[in-house]
Amino acid sequence: METIIREYNADHPDAAVMQQAGQILRAGGLVAFPTETVYGLGGDALNPEASAKIYAAKGRPSDNPLIVHIADKNALKVLSSDVPDMAWKLADHFWPGPLTMIMPKADIVPRQTTGGLDTVAIRMPSHPTAYELIRSSGVYIAAPSANTSGRPSPTTAQHVAGDLSGRIDMIIDSGKVDIGLESTIVDLTGEVPTILRPGYITKKMLEEVVGRVEIDKAILSDKEDPNLRPKAPGMKYKHYAPKGDLVIVEGPADAVAAKINELTDELEGQNVKCAVIASQENIDRYHAGCVMNIGQRSNEESIAANLYAVLREMDDLGVRKIYSESFSGQGLGAAIMNRLIKAAGHQIIRVQD
Repeated sequence: METIIREYNADHPDAAVMQQAGQILRAGGLVAFPTETVYGLGGDALNPEASAKIYAAKGRPSDNPLIVHIADKNALKVLSSDVPDMAWKLADHFWPGPLTMIMPKADIVPRQTTGGLDTVAIRMPSHPTAYELIRSSGVYIAAPSANTSGRPSPTTAQHVAGDLSGRIDMIIDSGKVDIGLESTIVDLTGEVPTILRPGYITKKMLEEVVGRVEIDKAILSDKEDPNLRPKAPGMKYKHYAPKGDLVIVEGPADAVAAKINELTDELEGQNVKCAVIASQENIDRYHAGCVMNIGQRSNEESIAANLYAVLREMDDLGVRKIYSESFSGQGLGAAIMNRLIKAAGHQIIRVQD
């Protein structure tokens, strides 16, 4: 299969690009497109064959649910059999935007899209290219991240092409995305809303709208649960991982730097190519051959925006061992750490002064 790549500037829209993409989607094909979070791999959410193609293209486990992307809040009434009042409240505050809500699915949504579950994950993206694609195509779009399953999510069309060229029909290139981390996922099927994946929309922000919000224990755990059946993307399987072995080192800044320098000195003495992921504030503490500036601790949005690109650059450089600083467990930092821990396969070294 030859993958078509078309540039699209939402400020100067080209209707021909959307017409071509819409035809592909309606015919059951796959189109990668940007959202404000990461690039998504889209197929018709109500077409079970299209969902099957998404799983096949990504090499994604079939019990890992897909998120359905919509362009109109009223689609909730079509896709869900029971839309709770809190869903409307959250939609009014955060849609369009990086929030995914889980609720009981309607019969019209195939189980191939929901990973076999009786629930459906829905969001309305704010990226103008994503909005126009959904609106003009006339289909609800099931779209996980547009990468090979387990790899760092794509924040540029070039990342998508590197993973999926030849496996999908089309890539819409609208440049680098804004946020760089996947949407927050909140489960609305219980009495208390529960965060299944942290993201740009934080627990505090949700609580300001609907009151008490819980965090799923699977997010907080230091270990993988092999018996867990994922309610949402990213819950069960190792995700976001570079090809090199990633380890997080956690503790006071001086102790973290000392430990990472000790480890990289030893490995580089054995001719093992190493790299360090560090914040701009601490980058001068390290003396490994490759030290990557991931952004400023004082600006967590910069870290989120750079995370996946930095992990992918490690692959380009052929790095075999990667050590990363840890980051704040609050607010957006919780989402950053969730992705890093997944990418590291829960490998964490804790150090003291």
